[in-house]
Amino acid sequence: MAEGGITAAARRLVVTADDFGAAVAVNEAVERAHREGILTAASLMVGGGACADAVARARRLPGLGVGLHVVLCDGVPVLPAARVSWLVGADGRFHDSMLRTALLVALVPAARAQMRAEVAAQFAAFAATGLPLDHANAHKHFHMHPMIAAAMLHAGAQHGLRAVRTPREAGGGLLAWWAGLLGRRWRARGLLVNDAVSGLAASGAFDAAAMQAALAALPAGLTELYAHPATGPYPGSAPGYRYATELAALCDPAVKAALAASGAVPGRFADFVGTC
Repeated sequence: MAEGGITAAARRLVVTADDFGAAVAVNEAVERAHREGILTAASLMVGGGACADAVARARRLPGLGVGLHVVLCDGVPVLPAARVSWLVGADGRFHDSMLRTALLVALVPAARAQMRAEVAAQFAAFAATGLPLDHANAHKHFHMHPMIAAAMLHAGAQHGLRAVRTPREAGGGLLAWWAGLLGRRWRARGLLVNDAVSGLAASGAFDAAAMQAALAALPAGLTELYAHPATGPYPGSAPGYRYATELAALCDPAVKAALAASGAVPGRFADFVGTC
């Protein structure tokens, strides 16, 4: 039996927006989707160009569970570029190729040490905001790299980390299998880990119809439904992503009705810590 009388078999749901802090267009969408829609959590990019704006909004939204979105690709480091020289290019940004970074971290001790230092710096930067740490994950699910995951868990332990995302979606093939394996290891360390995710296959096109279908098919246990809402494209946003469509879906009356009909208990990760 979980805290508050929630059983392990009950449907529980965290609805998360990624890339909080990347741009004001994202932050505006997060605030709107939380106030007017079904959004319960957001994952913060502490090195994002609009991080300060995101933190200010989060302080006005005490019911929003804010976690750390560790960035090691498609972004800029928190540490000076010279201190993460193996991980960045001449422009000071992380390498575009995740494969390149993954191999460097795995094969080059200096790159691995720099990755650990950057991850620790991002956790420290989150702590400096004063926001409670609801959860952690990584941009583009880079924490599926076991060495990156280990660095996150080590740094997170020093900052009260209690919950981690696993991108385990039905029909997800090898990624779902690997995410399940890592998830079991993280649970053994006492962390709260979602049983499933929804939204991975629909990334960038998670419209109201897809969201209603996902809510109608929620399995027992803890599911994280995640999206990428924004009021529109912004500098550095992914080409082809329908950000405004995802925002509209999170606030759609039919989606709200589908959540109510599902019988799922919505909340932040923090609300479900202690479930069994």
